[in-house]
Amino acid sequence: MSPTKTRPQPKRDLNDIAVVRIPDSKLAREITEIVRDTESELLFNHSSRVYLFGALAGEHRGLKFDPELLYTGAMFHDMGLTEVHSSADERFEVDGANAARDFLKRHGITQTDIEMVWTAIALHTTPGIPKHMHPVVALVTAGVEMDVLGLSYGEYSDAEREAIVNAFPRTPHFKEDIIQAFYDGIKHKPDTTFGNVKADVLADKDPHFHRGNFCSVIRGSHWQG
Repeated sequence: MSPTKTRPQPKRDLNDIAVVRIPDSKLAREITEIVRDTESELLFNHSSRVYLFGALAGEHRGLKFDPELLYTGAMFHDMGLTEVHSSADERFEVDGANAARDFLKRHGITQTDIEMVWTAIALHTTPGIPKHMHPVVALVTAGVEMDVLGLSYGEYSDAEREAIVNAFPRTPHFKEDIIQAFYDGIKHKPDTTFGNVKADVLADKDPHFHRGNFCSVIRGSHWQG
């Protein structure tokens, strides 16, 4: 009697998590094209997963949000790491937020919605604040924290995680690859990391980096006493 063969399980895809989809509007398609043409495959896939994890978090938490605005925030959130959008002296989060703002202005999006997306991108590396704000702001950070830090890993099912990663794969060494991408995007302007988590990236990669110290700034000010 021949041994029973185990049939390989089909890979899960986004059809297995039908509650979320990449928006299919003209605006969203243009965002996809711009980001794909500007970012590396690593950052493009990461940003796409950020949207999907963020949108799923919104579904899990019963939050109402505009998928196009969330998609804009997620897809532009790391554009400040690219040579095209990186400034000489602004935080990379601000560079990405400014790129999204300019894009949305060209498409006639309301100022209120532009400011919401700008804030979502600008605050996505600032823990503890976005979760108290508008769902679009909260969910961009939720997607980032899931994909990069795995902070809410257990809030997603195996099927959800597998479907998203199959659609937009992680590199085999994504943890180190994303740290390197962060470093490459900010190493030319170390002063912009004062008071934020990206100082940890520079400290990890550059043995000569000296992070700014909040207490030293206070003690070194021109004030007496």
